[in-house]
Amino acid sequence: MLEVHGVFKSYATPQGPLPVLQGVDLTLRPGSSFALMGESGSGKSTLLHLIAGLDKVDRGSIRSGEHHLEQMNEGQLANWRRTEVGLVFQQFNLIGSLRVEDNLAIQARLAGRHDPRWQAHLVQRLGLGELLRRYPEQLSGGQQQRVALGRALASRPPLLLADEPTGSLDETTGAEVLQLLLELLDDSPTSLLMVTHSPGVAARLAEKALLSGGRLAGVGER
Repeated sequence: MLEVHGVFKSYATPQGPLPVLQGVDLTLRPGSSFALMGESGSGKSTLLHLIAGLDKVDRGSIRSGEHHLEQMNEGQLANWRRTEVGLVFQQFNLIGSLRVEDNLAIQARLAGRHDPRWQAHLVQRLGLGELLRRYPEQLSGGQQQRVALGRALASRPPLLLADEPTGSLDETTGAEVLQLLLELLDDSPTSLLMVTHSPGVAARLAEKALLSGGRLAGVGER
């Protein structure tokens, strides 16, 4: 599903280039889940942004299916994100002017894969049935993240990228959201790559690795 090979990334600073990633290799199998761990500033989010096509590698390759991201222009990357990737962030990123039901559907509609039956299934599994007519500001943090998960999965994307999806939630709510996510992934062909600082969260996924010194170490299965 996903192959990252020899990826390097640096950022310009007044003191000169700051190396962040220095030859990262990662493989995510179809239908699998992978936890990416590391200290703050280790480059976890940078790697996720590169895989999402939100930034460009300095050197190396990222391949998802038949798509070679380093060879794609901005228009192609935008279309790839719209049709092939689900994104979930710590801060939810819902559209405040849209009701819950429309937030859930917008990604699938843009991808041309809106399926009312699948959305109804997501609504039921995520416990959103009584919230469909509400706006994001009328929801709790846990409810907003449930909507964000539903939106990301509504188009049945091959790849789901999640950056600390439970990081802004309390422990109990975070555990509930994680459980729902893993159950929903069992119902879909989607592969998951999740950035997390929590060993407990990482232990729930099939594989995990530590990003340190610009490289991945300690890759292992659960």
